[in-house]
Amino acid sequence: MSINDTIARINELAKKAKTEGLTPEELAERDKLRRIYIDSVKANLVGQLDNTYYVDAKGNKTPLKKKN
Repeated sequence: MSINDTIARINELAKKAKTEGLTPEELAERDKLRRIYIDSVKANLVGQLDNTYYVDAKGNKTPLKKKN
């Protein structure tokens, strides 16, 4: 399932939750899909930050460091 499919299904479940409510199975599916989406966003952000550099006035590139 692609991320676009995941988002579409999350939106379907959100619409159904507002109109008629969700079954326990649908609630579990929604929670699982939300976790997949959040993990995907986090992974993309980490990947982007790993490839980000600070350039000082002299033109020296320094990679960003992770905080503890």
